[in-house]
Amino acid sequence: MAKILAITQARYGSTRLPAKILKKVGDKTLLEIHLSRILQTYSIDKLKIATTGEEGSKYIVEVANKVGIEYHKGSIEDVLTRFYETAAPEKPDYILRFTSDCPLIDPSVIDDVVNFAVTHPEYDYVHTDPKQFPDGLDTEIMKFSVLEKTFKDAKLKSEREHVTSHIWENGTANGGTLFNTFNFPNREGEYNANDYRLTIDEPEDFEVLKVLIENLGENKYWKDYIDYLIKHKDLYAINSKFGYNEGYAKSLRNDSKIK
Repeated sequence: MAKILAITQARYGSTRLPAKILKKVGDKTLLEIHLSRILQTYSIDKLKIATTGEEGSKYIVEVANKVGIEYHKGSIEDVLTRFYETAAPEKPDYILRFTSDCPLIDPSVIDDVVNFAVTHPEYDYVHTDPKQFPDGLDTEIMKFSVLEKTFKDAKLKSEREHVTSHIWENGTANGGTLFNTFNFPNREGEYNANDYRLTIDEPEDFEVLKVLIENLGENKYWKDYIDYLIKHKDLYAINSKFGYNEGYAKSLRNDSKIK
């Protein structure tokens, strides 16, 4: 059996919305909801948090201890090194990567992606197709050997900040040749990722998430949340103006090689 390690990135600071993952709906932080949904999967062996040494990270550590999750503190800027250092001691076969600004990450999607990757070992890396899934369901799995190679080879600041961009920019699914990659399809019918947001990056995102969780609960299937947004267009309109993965686009605009 392949050993599957899941890692979620979590930091206190944020340019647009500081401490966003610690915002609460009811008596739970969005980070707790995020972790609890990942822990509902049956396909992972362990979940860890890759956080930073910022002063505010003590609040993330409090959540980790409350939920019973191990954590590692590492670089703020070189997230790839922080991620690798979190993974390496576990010696896994595969690494699942999440970002904690996706509180409604879906356990069934996670299991589907893991099962596909493990039963198709010809692929180095599998990612939920960003053109078909809403923003906030991002699930990536890669062989540990691929993460290790990326840790050693990635030279651009954007590649160190966004962990897997070196893989999917050079992957076969994106026209590259270094890695054999696959965009995992949405089996529920296509939803344009730019149209629906289940992520927390802007104040408006929190308004939407709060309503969804208060009205549907924190444990629904992802499509139930999207169906609610389809029926409630005023709610959908609150954060629909924001684009997909704006942070990565900003990194590319300011990119340079590391020294």
